Amino acid sequence: MTITTGTVRATAAVLRTPDGPFRLEDVVLDAPGRGEVVVRIAGVGLCHTDLLPRTPVVKPPVIAGHEAAGVVEAVGDGVADPLVGDHVVLSFDSCGDCANCLAAQPAYCESFWPRNMSGKRADRSTGARDAEGNAVKGRWFGQSSFATHAVVAARNTIKVDPALPLELLGPLACGVLTGAGSVFNSLDLGPGTGLAVFGAGTVGLSAIMAARVAGATTIVAVDLNPERLRLAEELGATHVVDATTPDLTQHLKKLTGGGLEYTLDTTGVPTVITTAIDVLRLRGVCGLLGVQRGALAIRPDQFALGRTVKGILEGDAVPKLLIPRLIALWRQGRFPFDKLITTFPLDEINDAEAAMHAGSVVKPVLLPTPTKEL
Repeated sequence: MTITTGTVRATAAVLRTPDGPFRLEDVVLDAPGRGEVVVRIAGVGLCHTDLLPRTPVVKPPVIAGHEAAGVVEAVGDGVADPLVGDHVVLSFDSCGDCANCLAAQPAYCESFWPRNMSGKRADRSTGARDAEGNAVKGRWFGQSSFATHAVVAARNTIKVDPALPLELLGPLACGVLTGAGSVFNSLDLGPGTGLAVFGAGTVGLSAIMAARVAGATTIVAVDLNPERLRLAEELGATHVVDATTPDLTQHLKKLTGGGLEYTLDTTGVPTVITTAIDVLRLRGVCGLLGVQRGALAIRPDQFALGRTVKGILEGDAVPKLLIPRLIALWRQGRFPFDKLITTFPLDEINDAEAAMHAGSVVKPVLLPTPTKEL
């Protein structure tokens, strides 16, 4: 089936004001253009990044959602893959043509910000309208998948086996990909090494699972939430540490025999980042995955020991390569990312957001089966 004219009707969770609730609304999406496909959403993760429309980053009204999986229902001109009926995971958007995309670094696409963080198409159109015909930003991370349907670029879809639980696969596209990719790609962590992960959310726990797969012999999880620490231990952490432990830096050094080769910060808290650097061994590497919440002061002695501090986006991953790898590991029982997931109907998105803030769930996944007004 090919669509070149007309529109796509969908139900979406629209954020109208920064401090207001998400509300289910009927919306009309632009028909898929050249190189685009229509995907019926089976499940979509709720990530802290999806709450950036509550900040000045992007102005509502907007349909967020960027960790989706679903079934292709229609394709636009020029699309030979995927085909109608294919099951796909939807990744972040990238142009595919700039120097970084061509160097297999799509997360550093030269147009990453407008393509992913503006809520608009590359041509600045919003891609969606509400029931009154008013514009709604409908291309958050190239997909805006807090909805029953999304229109996305075909190049940013990853085909998966139809036998897989499609509704659970969306988080592989961002949170899980970021944590695992940081270990496999950014750090290139090898057997017998040590890693400390600060923050045991989706990204941090995915990094812990990846570190176990990579053969790390010391894997430390640092967090405030005792339930998250228990889960980290179940998923592969060899040590778990309460982040309120007095003199945390010295405690971690003693625990690990002098420090670690690698650390990852997922919190963005400057004081936590300082600790993540201080517990490195000589020539150790600290990866920063969280958005920094304030100025970061680095002492001269922290670099004098040959240490490296590097920012990481999307785990330096090529989604079409890493996501199938993670699925293969999951099928072998070696990467149980599904243990992070709690499902909610799409019409309970506000409850899911509250649960995420409370820390009672790690990764909410929304199932677009709306049953009531919000």
